[in-house]
Amino acid sequence: MCGIAGTASLSRPDPALVRRMCDVISHRGPDGEGFHDDEHASLGMRRLAIIDVAHGDQPVYNENGRVAAVFNGEIYNFAELREELARQGHRLRGAGDSECLVHLYEQYGDEMVHRLRGMFAFAVWDRDRRRLLLARDRAGKKPLYWWADAGAIRFASELKSLAQDPALRREIDPVALHHYLSYQYVPAPWSIFQGVHKLPPAHLLVWEDGRSSVRRYWRPDRTPGPPVDEREAEERLRELLLEATRLRMVSERPIGAFLSGGVDSSAVVAAMAMQSAEPVKTFCVGFEDDRYDERHKARMVAERYATDHHELVVTPDLLDVLPRLAWHFDEPFADSSAIPSFYVAQMSRRHVTVALNGDGGDECFGGYRRHALMARAGRMPSLPRAFAGPCGRAGTLVAERSEFGGLPRRLGRLMQFAAAPPAERYPRLMSCFTPEQKWRIYGDVLRERLAGVDSHALLRDAFDSSAAGTDLGRVLDVDTLTYLPDDLLVKVDITTMANSLEARSPFLDHHLMEWAARLPDSCKVRGGHTKVLLKRAVAPWLPPGLAHLPKQGFGVPLAAWLRGELRELAFDVLTDHTARVRGLFRPAAVRELLQRHMDGGDHGSRLWTLLQFELWHRAHGVPGGAAVEANACPASRLAHIKE
Repeated sequence: MCGIAGTASLSRPDPALVRRMCDVISHRGPDGEGFHDDEHASLGMRRLAIIDVAHGDQPVYNENGRVAAVFNGEIYNFAELREELARQGHRLRGAGDSECLVHLYEQYGDEMVHRLRGMFAFAVWDRDRRRLLLARDRAGKKPLYWWADAGAIRFASELKSLAQDPALRREIDPVALHHYLSYQYVPAPWSIFQGVHKLPPAHLLVWEDGRSSVRRYWRPDRTPGPPVDEREAEERLRELLLEATRLRMVSERPIGAFLSGGVDSSAVVAAMAMQSAEPVKTFCVGFEDDRYDERHKARMVAERYATDHHELVVTPDLLDVLPRLAWHFDEPFADSSAIPSFYVAQMSRRHVTVALNGDGGDECFGGYRRHALMARAGRMPSLPRAFAGPCGRAGTLVAERSEFGGLPRRLGRLMQFAAAPPAERYPRLMSCFTPEQKWRIYGDVLRERLAGVDSHALLRDAFDSSAAGTDLGRVLDVDTLTYLPDDLLVKVDITTMANSLEARSPFLDHHLMEWAARLPDSCKVRGGHTKVLLKRAVAPWLPPGLAHLPKQGFGVPLAAWLRGELRELAFDVLTDHTARVRGLFRPAAVRELLQRHMDGGDHGSRLWTLLQFELWHRAHGVPGGAAVEANACPASRLAHIKE
């Protein structure tokens, strides 16, 4: 993996510990490494070499060696930054982006982050001030964990790196688990381990005199902007997307693109093809189930731009890939689209080292069905209390007994939505387990420790703190702050880095994000149609009609898998002795959930969420569960993860 690790303390750190931390980081990717420790701090690095391959070793230092930095990611405006720094009298030795960080810190201090255009997690150590600065990029493309105690701070790109420290007890944080069951990911700033934090996107952490402080440095301004001329807005969108794509095509290694066939990835491929002298290499995965297969749309784009197109039908050996994913993901993670993401990354890496994608298009321009639903929410009155309870329960029953994506399921979800108070609608819409469902499966210990803890408050607080003037704008803000960095970007970073592949996202260029944030709602959702402006802007780039085909997403047939290929695994792992003695969940309630799914109800997402927690628990040898050897896990089979 590309990553950073380090410790800083008031006394000399343990170099052997830092080396162990850095060795763990190298598990995912072998390219680009460096290590340094001095009297006050130790910094370690493994980074996939993309730019300035010959001279990209880290840490990097300023002229007198008093400021050091390690860095994970890519700075796309590094060429202009280097010119600017040279004019200001700084001497840069290499030709890449990493060295800019130490000189930017000298010149601008913590405000240096505002000069950066890219994806990054970095650490800067100021030796004279004995001061550590940690930073994470605006959108949250690159991860950064930290843990402070006893006058020391430790940080890394991977939680498994911090877990090499024997002082970390690796105890499950029940609040983090509570949030995970709601959203299928552990939201920042929590991590699954007590005491360890994730630095949220667009935040800085300063550690000085044994104390840490965290602050946000960026949030897209969603205050309503002035009316726009939509023709001019379409042209401006095309300009911004072309520029963001061009910046992300700079590489000394082979480059390509994920092409799902959706509007976002298709627009990125078009922007690449218009700016490339060679055919773009494109990669697509599909399924035998037509409901989840978009290869026909991807082929339309590939043919239009004569790309070097590669396809793979995912008929996965699930008993092989699930333990591998459980090992690579440092925390429980239940977005099932991680499976096709892993396979498309694996296929792409045989041909390229960098792949562009369409991530962020939905969050910038309103691309999900739920966005259209929330756009109408202001016109939907709350039901009287006497009717809300029965309506919500009926909606839950209909949704659970209906196939994913079908009309009855959507009607059930709509009934749940209408029954909830306005402030609860979006959290309910985004939840896997409802609060009531979680309470039914919790054991006594979790019930005692989680009484009064409200996972829905995370989304409500983000919703209420938004400067947007409409429900749609506030929901897009919530998705940008939560679902995008904690789910989508985690999924892509982990699955690509597991294959030593770097993913880049033009739609997450902060210039484009800031511009899109202030567009009127009518440019995003109108008359039930999503991504109105984006589809009109890129329609001339795409095959006729493609921009207006229904959105399919990147899902997998979970319900069918759990009744078929994964049935035995689900029963074995969720009901065996190891799961029962841990005491987190009530065995009878879990078994009932399994049986209701096998009898025809749809509890696929909830069972998948429980299953991914169990597989993660065992893959990482967390106290309280059966462990597997770390080096064996990527090749493990079902036998390795049973009790």
